[in-house]
Amino acid sequence: MEIYYGRCPRIGGNDQTMGIFQVTLILATLLCSLVAGFLFAFSIVVMPGLRRLADGEFIRAFQKMDGVIQNNQPLFMLVWIGSVVALIISAMLGIGQLGGIERSLLIFAALAYLLGVQLPTVTINVPLNNQLQTLDADALDEEEQKNAREDFEPRWNRWNAIRAALSSLVSALLIILLFKL
Repeated sequence: MEIYYGRCPRIGGNDQTMGIFQVTLILATLLCSLVAGFLFAFSIVVMPGLRRLADGEFIRAFQKMDGVIQNNQPLFMLVWIGSVVALIISAMLGIGQLGGIERSLLIFAALAYLLGVQLPTVTINVPLNNQLQTLDADALDEEEQKNAREDFEPRWNRWNAIRAALSSLVSALLIILLFKL
């Protein structure tokens, strides 16, 4: 990235505004990339590992992991919510400062992240997590454990794979945008 003094000829903003935009874009890129890595790790390591467990063990193990998140683990919450806030601020600042393909990249990345990662999280994955959290795996017989898992695992994994792919795409687009500035 070039450092401009005064008005930025390519962007059209002053150095203070451009500095805030650059900082928020870098922060959004970092945080969205951390979320993408988290979702990717669940897709290729965590859930395939849990797949090898018996139904009751699967339910209990997922409940324990999800319990850490649901108890508002501070660093996780900072990254997850911070990614949304930083990307929204970056998009708002970028719309006024960027033009052409750069503006389009940023708008597409923000929409893909909000609609393709965050919306399914809130409307699909978290409700599935909450449903699983209500179960007492020890009180369920084997058939009930199997049914509970079948109601949860395939849909959760499908949507997590979608979230992982889209968040990775968003991270790549944000990195490309950073290199274009």
